[in-house]
Amino acid sequence: MVADWNGSTALVVIDVQKGFDDATYWGPRNNPDCETNVERLIAAWRDQGWPIVFVRHDSATPSSPLAKGSPGNAFKPVVKGDPDLLVIKDVHSAFHGSPDLDAWLRKHRITGLAITGIQTNLCCETTARVGSDLGYDILFVEDATHTFDIITPTHKVYRAREIARYSSLTIDKAFGRVVLTSELVED
Repeated sequence: MVADWNGSTALVVIDVQKGFDDATYWGPRNNPDCETNVERLIAAWRDQGWPIVFVRHDSATPSSPLAKGSPGNAFKPVVKGDPDLLVIKDVHSAFHGSPDLDAWLRKHRITGLAITGIQTNLCCETTARVGSDLGYDILFVEDATHTFDIITPTHKVYRAREIARYSSLTIDKAFGRVVLTSELVED
């Protein structure tokens, strides 16, 4: 672990769920190393005894691969062990789930968040933005997130790697610091 991070920074693992493996539904993705990096971060945080938050998206749409009760709603195998807090949400930000993430963080005097998970530009970015606005120090672990291509109604394709780059640029300029797993975890 990098020496300047400590137990006041919670690792927030957002929506690393099996339903995101459905390439037919979601389309092409970027960053094939996302899950490996999430697993490394969870192990490192656990080794230090630092706080870990898992976030699960329970989609209200019955046909969604993330629908509550569906096989895709479960966490991927890299999300191991029990978190210090499990937040369930059906919107983008982990701060709008249950139980109340902000209240839990404040109760435990946690001042920073290391954001990881799926999708870079949606739930991860939204959680980082809201967390920053609430006063938390944000580490956006770029290589521990991934997203998918977006095709517009006019058939223009925005590649996942471009979308992730734009999210990182936005976060790094105004909401936090973009980092890589290797900056937080020693090999």
